[in-house]
Amino acid sequence: SFTLLIAVLLSAQCTDERVNQVTPSLFALADNPLDMAQLEVDQIRAIIRPCGLSPKKSRAIRTLSEILLEQHEGVVPQDMSALECLPGVGHKTASVVMSQAFGVPAFPVDTHIHRLAQRWGLTSGKNVVQTERDLKRLFDRQYWNQLHLQIIFYGREHCTARGCDGRVCEICRTCYPNRKHPKKTLKA
Repeated sequence: SFTLLIAVLLSAQCTDERVNQVTPSLFALADNPLDMAQLEVDQIRAIIRPCGLSPKKSRAIRTLSEILLEQHEGVVPQDMSALECLPGVGHKTASVVMSQAFGVPAFPVDTHIHRLAQRWGLTSGKNVVQTERDLKRLFDRQYWNQLHLQIIFYGREHCTARGCDGRVCEICRTCYPNRKHPKKTLKA
C-alpha cells in the first residue's frame, strides 16, 4: 500500500507512463516509509523530476513517510480522513488507495472521469466533488472500485480528452446520436 500511495501521489499532473518510468528507481532505494524517510529530499527530487512538481512532491513524500512512522507505526492508514491528512494526499489519492489497496468501496473522480461523466450525461456537476456524488448515487456501491477503472480504461481507448469519435465510442453514439463526430485521419 505504501508504494501505491507514493505512485498515486506522483501521478498528480503527470502521466502514468512517466510515473512508471521513475518508480522503479525510487522504490529500488526505498519501498517503505522507514527507508524513504532516510533519503534526502534532494535525492527523492532528482529521481522524481520527470513527474513534474518535484520540489513539492519530494517534500511531501519525505514528510508523509516520517508521519507514517511517527503516527501510524509505519503503516498506511486504512482511513480516508487519516490519509487526507498526509502531505500531498488529497481526496482522489486517498480514494484510490482505499479502493485499490484496501478494497474499500470508493469512486475516485479525477478530471478524466469528470469529463467522461459529463460527456455521457451521467452528471451535470461543475467539479469533481459534484461528479463523485452523482456517480455514487447512480451506481451501486459494490461496483464503484471496478467501474472507476473501467471508465478510465474505456476513456483512454475510445473516448479521449481531445474529442470523441462516435464511430468508435458506442456510448457517445448513444448519448449524442445527432452529433457530428470528427473523422479521425490515420497518420502514415
